[in-house]
Amino acid sequence: MKKLVLALSAVAALSAPALAADMAPRAYTKAPPPLIAPVVNWTGCYVGGGGGYGLWNQENTTFVDGPPRTQLTDTATTGGRGYFGTVQAGCDYQFPVGTYNFVIGAFGDYDFASLKGKHSTVFAVVADEKMSSAWAVGGRAGWLAFPSLLTYFSAGYTQATFDRQNYTNTFGPPFGIPAFIFTDKRTYKGWFIGAGDEYALSFLPGLFWKTEYRFSRFDTEINTFRDSVTLRSLGISDDSKKWVHTVRSELVYRFNWGGPLVAKY
Repeated sequence: MKKLVLALSAVAALSAPALAADMAPRAYTKAPPPLIAPVVNWTGCYVGGGGGYGLWNQENTTFVDGPPRTQLTDTATTGGRGYFGTVQAGCDYQFPVGTYNFVIGAFGDYDFASLKGKHSTVFAVVADEKMSSAWAVGGRAGWLAFPSLLTYFSAGYTQATFDRQNYTNTFGPPFGIPAFIFTDKRTYKGWFIGAGDEYALSFLPGLFWKTEYRFSRFDTEINTFRDSVTLRSLGISDDSKKWVHTVRSELVYRFNWGGPLVAKY
């Protein structure tokens, strides 16, 4: 019996270091934090560029200048179409209302255009008519449907320039000879409204893609017919009222104030 007790004591003594080693404190390694995608910050200024397609329509009514000024013809409708390039700059501000986020901002843009059409007159002469440029300043207000997607409405002031028109004859032989009649280059003033969306592209921080439809209405302008040799008025003029529809798409680079927002826990 005494020998059995001594044997058990020896086994216990040999096992103690192994048990102590098993119970020794182990180094603790903290799990890495989960990756959190940054939330787009729409507050800031931006520049952009792109292009689009446009249509213009007009109503022309011919008058004898007088005095008194009297209507010579019924109103005729003509138009044109073509492509344009555009550059833009602006600033936006993002703010919450309850659980929703909204964006307001101001911007300006300039279009390099080639929207071409025809203009025929009471003299049975016709001219190529081209809208060669336009610019606009205005504001926009929108709602963030998703953190990276803004839908918005825009409105503001605009001007469009139509180039000088040189007319040619359309009747009798020979055809297409110069009529020695022209109207001056003219700038039309008006307003615009639009609607569009803008999306934050994930592959390059700060890069956005914007698409917008815009309708512009311009005030009536008087275009005087002049002799191409003497440059004098022929005593007849057109009242011209114009509308322009455009669809534009741009890449925008945004300079955010304070960088991207980060989700909080």
